[in-house]
Amino acid sequence: MSDTPVQRDTSTTAAVIPAAGRGVRLGPGAPKALRTLNGTPMLIHAVRAMAASRSVSLVVVVAPPDGAAEVASLVDEFQLPTGTEVLVVPGGETRQQSVALGIAVLPASVTTVLVHDAARPLVPVETVDAVIETVRNGAAAVVPAVPLADTVKQVDPRPDGGPEPVVATPERARLRAVQTPQGFDRELLARAHATVTGDVTDDASMVEQLGVQVVVVPGHEEAFKVTRPLDLVLAEAVLARRRANHGF
Repeated sequence: MSDTPVQRDTSTTAAVIPAAGRGVRLGPGAPKALRTLNGTPMLIHAVRAMAASRSVSLVVVVAPPDGAAEVASLVDEFQLPTGTEVLVVPGGETRQQSVALGIAVLPASVTTVLVHDAARPLVPVETVDAVIETVRNGAAAVVPAVPLADTVKQVDPRPDGGPEPVVATPERARLRAVQTPQGFDRELLARAHATVTGDVTDDASMVEQLGVQVVVVPGHEEAFKVTRPLDLVLAEAVLARRRANHGF
């Protein structure tokens, strides 16, 4: 990357990256966030993706509870955009706990918070900027999302593993697959984490439980989540195309 300092604006936007999970679906070995793509850990790609936005001045990485020192050392090994501070803190037992711990260390000046999955290492900066801009324009909670390519069936699960009867076919045109970073008004996000309990899949769903509207902006096909081994192959292919087209 270039040594030329990146000009930052005077806004107060920070990104929190929960990276405390083990990623069991990728198989045994290092935690998912530390698996490498083109020789670089996915976590570093994710940090760079957030720092690429001129609006993000701080990235908080929430590491495994017993691995904060290791992750901090890893971050120090790789070049990151000039002007972006990276802070590593230990996380909790759940994703929700880890995000809350990340929010807790943000400076009081931060008013907009992004929450980004370390397992989405290739999100383009245009998507990051679109989320931030929408929050700044007055939306309290923003998620990037893409239309579904497949028809979706709602089923009645069978505990015994038997065939599952279909109970509904939602209208595909009204459905979206949600990505990250998700953007929030800082006070709203902190309130959601302080009051919402139970099993939640993302921060936007917590905000919805408060009765606050969440809005969607266009996501990007390259912001997919690296969850299974085949996703690693696809991510490597995206990086190879980027190198061929842009030289990095």
